Amino acid sequence: MAKADFEIPELKEYPEVPAVVPGTMAHSHPYIAKPEFQEPLNFPGELVDGWQDKAIEAMGDLLGKYRSLQVYLDSCVKCGACTDKCHYYLGTSDPKNMPVGRQDLLRKVYRRYFTFAGKYFPKLVGAEDLTKEVLDDWYSYFHQCSQCRRCSVFCPYGIDTAEISMAAREIMDRIGVGQKYCNEIIGKVYKIGNNLGLPEMALADTLEGLEEDVEDETGVAVKYPLDVKGADILLVTPSADFFAEPHVDGLIGYGKVFHEAGVSWTLSSKASEAANFGMFIGSYENMRRVSLRIREAALELGVKRIIFGECGHAWRVAYSFLNTLAGPFDFLDPKYPVPQHILEFTWGEIQKGTLNIDKSANDDMVVTFHDSCNVARASRMGSEPGGQFTIPRNVIKAVCNHFVDMAPETIHEKTFCCGGGGGLLTDDLMELRVKGAKPRMEALKNVIEENGVTNMAAICAICKSQFTKVLPYYGLDMDMIVSVHQLVSNAIVLTGQDSDDDEEAEDDAA
Repeated sequence: MAKADFEIPELKEYPEVPAVVPGTMAHSHPYIAKPEFQEPLNFPGELVDGWQDKAIEAMGDLLGKYRSLQVYLDSCVKCGACTDKCHYYLGTSDPKNMPVGRQDLLRKVYRRYFTFAGKYFPKLVGAEDLTKEVLDDWYSYFHQCSQCRRCSVFCPYGIDTAEISMAAREIMDRIGVGQKYCNEIIGKVYKIGNNLGLPEMALADTLEGLEEDVEDETGVAVKYPLDVKGADILLVTPSADFFAEPHVDGLIGYGKVFHEAGVSWTLSSKASEAANFGMFIGSYENMRRVSLRIREAALELGVKRIIFGECGHAWRVAYSFLNTLAGPFDFLDPKYPVPQHILEFTWGEIQKGTLNIDKSANDDMVVTFHDSCNVARASRMGSEPGGQFTIPRNVIKAVCNHFVDMAPETIHEKTFCCGGGGGLLTDDLMELRVKGAKPRMEALKNVIEENGVTNMAAICAICKSQFTKVLPYYGLDMDMIVSVHQLVSNAIVLTGQDSDDDEEAEDDAA
C-alpha cells in the first residue's frame, strides 16, 4: 500500500453526519481522456469549439430522449432527505457530494436554458450560465458519484442521482471532455474483447492453467472450455475473473459447479467481458455496442442459455437492458431466463441436491456479505421479490457454517457502496475511493469486533478490487475479501475427488 498523502477518516461505531466543509474535494478529478481514447467511442478528441452551445444542445437531446431526466431536474423540493445518504459526503464532508448538491450542478444550467423563469429571472430560481468554471465543477463532482443509487431509496420523489450523473458525463463526452479510465477500457473491449486487453491466446493459456491447478488439487479433470460450438451454456464473466485475486477463485468455483451439474458450457473469446462501462459514461450507443458482442457470440457458438458471472454493474446491464440493447434472444431455450445469474444456477443445483457440499471446508472463516449496489438496487434474481438479497445469502449459508450479516441499515437496498463503482476504480481517485469506503468499513469493523467476522464475501468484480485496495488503509487485511463462488469452490466435493486419506496414503508410500 502506497503511503497516503491525504487524511484517512477515523472509523466510528456508528455513521456520523459530518459538518459541511465546502470545497474539500474540489481538487479531485480523474485524468481526461486523450483523443486516442475518445475517437473509438465516436466522441470528439478534445474540447470542441463552441462547446457551450454544443453542451446545451446535447442536454436538450437527452431531455427529449429521457423523460425521467427532466422529471428528476424539475421535482426536487430540497427536503434534505438525501443529504446524509451518500457515502462520499459521509467520507469527505463536501456539500457538493450531497446528492442534492450534485444534482444542482446540472439543475442550475438546465433551469437557465430550458425553463421560462431561468431564462428571464435566473437569480430568482438559482439558474446559472454554463461557464468553464461550471464545466470544471461538473467534471470533478460528477466523477465523485459511483452511481450507486442509495440516495434514490430515501428520496420521497425517487430522484435518481445516478441518472443525472450519467447524463452529465455523456454531455461532457459529446463536447470532448471524457474520462480516460472508462473510455480507454471501452476502447479495449472494441479492439480486443475485454477490459484488460487479454487476447485469445492469453485467455486459452489462463484457462488451461486453471484446469491443471484444479486437477492437481482434486485429482478431477474439470474443464474450463473456450469457444466450444454447440455448448449449452455461454458464461459471460468479468475479465478480472481470469487472473485477479480473489476473482479467479470464483471462476474456479463456477467450473466446479458446472462440472458437477453435468452441463456443457463455454466461455467466449469474443464476449470475454461481462462488464459494460458504457453505462458508467451514460452512453446508450456505447452500452449497446458492448452488449452486441454477447449476442453475436451466443449466435456463433449456438448456445441455448446465457449465464453471467459475479459482476455487479454487468448484472444490472444484463438484467435491466440486455433485451432492449441486443435482443430479442428468441434463439435461446425459452425454458431458461435471459439472462441468468451464476448464483441462480448454483442455488438451483444446491436445492436439487446435485452438489456434494462439505461446509466444514470453510470453518476457518466467519463470513459476512456485502450487497453490491447495482445488484441490490437495480436488479433482481430468481422468481421471488428480494431474490437478489436472499439467493446470495442462501448459497453462502449452504457452504459455510459461520455467517453473520452486517447492521440492517447497511445491507439489502440500504447497502453502502464499496467506494469504487461507477467508473471510479482508478488510482488517480484513490483519496475519494478510500474516503468513500468509510461507511462500509465502519459496518464491517463492527461485525469484526462483535461477531469475530474474518472475511467479507462479494459478488461484484469492482467491489472485490476496491476492497483489496482500501482495506489496508483502515488496518484490515486485503485477503479478507472473498468471492461467493470461492466459498462454493472450497466446499464442493467433486465426484471422484482425492480424499485426505488418499493423500496421506500417497505420502506414506513415498
